[in-house]
Amino acid sequence: MSIAETAFLIRLVRPDEYEALGDLTVAAYQTIPIFTPEQEAYNVQLRDVERRATTSCVLVATTPAGELLGGVTYVSGPEDPYSEELREGEAGIRMLAVDPAQRGRGIGRALTQACLDRAASDGRRRLVLHTGTWMPAAIRLYDRMGFVRRPELDFTVVPGVDLIAYAYELTGDAE
Repeated sequence: MSIAETAFLIRLVRPDEYEALGDLTVAAYQTIPIFTPEQEAYNVQLRDVERRATTSCVLVATTPAGELLGGVTYVSGPEDPYSEELREGEAGIRMLAVDPAQRGRGIGRALTQACLDRAASDGRRRLVLHTGTWMPAAIRLYDRMGFVRRPELDFTVVPGVDLIAYAYELTGDAE
């Protein structure tokens, strides 16, 4: 793969990208082989990039020309409205999505690394995320990046949708 095929930038989302990132996020999540009656309500949340960007930190991956490739919500700590039961000293990742046509280019890895870097810069000791067994590519990515499975942090969103937790220790103070 050439440099031109892999080049992209990670930066904060801009207001003119909110709608496109919402559409991209829903499109990415629709490729996941799980459906619940609550999916439409979750799609509304996935599309609401403006709300996430005003309460949390939304990062995007783009080509140098500005083509949107993916996005992620960085959750700074337990006080963030998108926190999924984070504890003091922890940050999180939510709604990581890569354009289905752009997968395999390292975009998800770069977005995850940007969250790790931000968490370290924020002085967090751990970065926590939740995924599902129906997302094997994401699980492989997190394993390769050094995240560790943390079953004590698993939870069920709605019946039939069990989320499994992974954490990356940023300091030696692991609990």
